[in-house]
Amino acid sequence: MAKRDVRALILGAVTAGLVLANASASEAQTAVERGKYLVTIGGCTDCHTPGHFLGKPDMTRDLGGSDVGFAIPGLGTFYGPNLTSDTETGLGSWTDAQIIHALRTGEIPGGRILAPAMPWRGLAVLTDFDAAALVAYLRSVPVVHNKVPGPFGPDEAATSFVMKVVPPG
Repeated sequence: MAKRDVRALILGAVTAGLVLANASASEAQTAVERGKYLVTIGGCTDCHTPGHFLGKPDMTRDLGGSDVGFAIPGLGTFYGPNLTSDTETGLGSWTDAQIIHALRTGEIPGGRILAPAMPWRGLAVLTDFDAAALVAYLRSVPVVHNKVPGPFGPDEAATSFVMKVVPPG
């Protein structure tokens, strides 16, 4: 093989490698961007960011868990949990598969079912790409160490602000 052919072969291999590396980086970025879009249109920050329900969302703790709970008659009071990758107070110890399972079924590791305010029934129809994109975005959000209160049973007193769902009549 001539030197010119070897150089062309090497240049072709390097170019292909750069294209593949760039495509992989681009696809990863696209997944995170798609996840951010889904979190934004889904209103996830509403229930999962401190201060949101008090009119002053603390975006320095975006998705770090709510300081206002939902009181649902007969069920108890539930606070939107920390969705960041903090291993003690968030999703940091969960696998991607566990997060996707919770999004689609409403069941968290350990078997507890999420509060009715969590729209998992709608999220159950996420495509595999969108579910993975949500996880990719959540993994990209800055870690917040914030243990939210609760959940509290129907006969337990909540320890922070509460919004009550009041049935008619």
